[in-house]
Amino acid sequence: MRSSALLVVQALFSVFTVITAQRNAKDKPRNVLLILADDGGFEIGAYGNKICQTPNLDALAKNSLIFNKAFTSVSSCSPSRSALLTGMPSHQNGMYGLHQAENHFDSFSDITSLPKILKEHGIRTGIIGKKHVGPESVYPFDFAVTEENNSILQVGRNITHIKLLAREFLNNATEPFFLYIAFHDPHRCGHTNPEFGEFCQHFGNGDTGMGLIPDWQPIYYQPDEIQLPYYIPDTWAAREDVAAQYTTVSRLDQGVGLILQELKDSRHSDDTLVIYSSDNGIPFPNGRTNLYDSGIAEPMFISSPLHKERRGQVTNSLTSLLDIVPTLLDWYDIKHEDFSKTNLVESRALTGKSLLPLLIKEPDDTSSEAVFASHNLHEVTMYYPMRMIRTHRYKLIHNINYNSPFPIDQDFYLSPTFQDILNRTKNNQNTFWFKTLKEYYKRPEWELFDLKHDPEELNNIVKKNSSREIFEELKVKLLKWQNDTNDPWICSPHAVFENKGLFKLNPQCLDLDNVW
Repeated sequence: MRSSALLVVQALFSVFTVITAQRNAKDKPRNVLLILADDGGFEIGAYGNKICQTPNLDALAKNSLIFNKAFTSVSSCSPSRSALLTGMPSHQNGMYGLHQAENHFDSFSDITSLPKILKEHGIRTGIIGKKHVGPESVYPFDFAVTEENNSILQVGRNITHIKLLAREFLNNATEPFFLYIAFHDPHRCGHTNPEFGEFCQHFGNGDTGMGLIPDWQPIYYQPDEIQLPYYIPDTWAAREDVAAQYTTVSRLDQGVGLILQELKDSRHSDDTLVIYSSDNGIPFPNGRTNLYDSGIAEPMFISSPLHKERRGQVTNSLTSLLDIVPTLLDWYDIKHEDFSKTNLVESRALTGKSLLPLLIKEPDDTSSEAVFASHNLHEVTMYYPMRMIRTHRYKLIHNINYNSPFPIDQDFYLSPTFQDILNRTKNNQNTFWFKTLKEYYKRPEWELFDLKHDPEELNNIVKKNSSREIFEELKVKLLKWQNDTNDPWICSPHAVFENKGLFKLNPQCLDLDNVW
């Protein structure tokens, strides 16, 4: 009898211990560490790359839910970062193109961004690395060490310096925090700092004139061993280009490892949600600035101390970087209504969703899932607005400025890969690419792809009779999203959008009769 009573007491004590532990975990301050690569892709072991060495990202992946179908809403640096920090596509938040220098794009001054709303709720915010958005009044951080007040090479690529800055922030965290670490690796630098190599792969390696990053152990790759994705031509120039990129991906990986160690040393590993992703596609042909999957698909890991059910598992649910803001509001228990109240304009509502439920279980039905994208400009001269909807099976792209050739940005133009394609094309030589430059430049107004049978997006089926129904269905859904997000381009290019004066209560697209 006495032993039975003892077993009951032990059982009750075990249940009490579990409940207490769960309650203590929930009662702890909730923090977030958001790590962003710059033009990063899937050169990661966790995504099947067997050559590029990324042990720290692989370790994070094992402790995370791995997203197989995560996408940016725009394949351009500043617009993507503004969408990441506002939960709104660039046409909705106003960051139509790059922020820096002569490009000079800013978000609307009445936008309430994530750092702003977090600060209002008593959460300390910090950014280390590449900010690339403005104005300051819209994107204020309590702790900010960025290209605006430091060398971007030091705060974005010097992983020792980044580690020490993270330590300073974490060791002084006396309240819930949001720390955003935006690496500059593996962005190209041949356009701005050619002395350090095409990807700044020599910066900090200890060679004469290169400086030294104490914590970095450079890894160099052989071009003939590179694992090329389908959209990069198989030429020696491209292989050397990717080999240089791999070196900076490995530097990024070592930096991630240092940051995660700082998180552990500051005793915040068990109360911090960790998210890793990238802003847009890699800077290669068909990549960055494109709305093909090669330009918008992103790596993403989410590791939660409170959600261990699916660690090391994979989700195939369609996910957008527009979901990050709703996810963090959910994590901090800030209601969407609170966020909406600060964005007084009705057209500033969020269209994303929280990703926390995915950390517990996969949705039973994903058939209605869709992600959207909106691109306007990259550099100020690169006017090529596009809109996109992607489901699990199909993708529809609307090329609004389709009568113009697809534009090429400055640093990509100078890249060895593009110069090789250009020179081979001029000399009527084989480019070893999966499309021609003419096909790349000249695009029709509408592109529709069946991703099940055409994952490389080469066969435009928009004019097929059998595609008419899905084409119209996707157009309706895309138009609804444009309307929900107050897209100024909603009537372009064949009509003018009128929504003021006589049309205030009944906005309309007025025909231009310009379809020839």
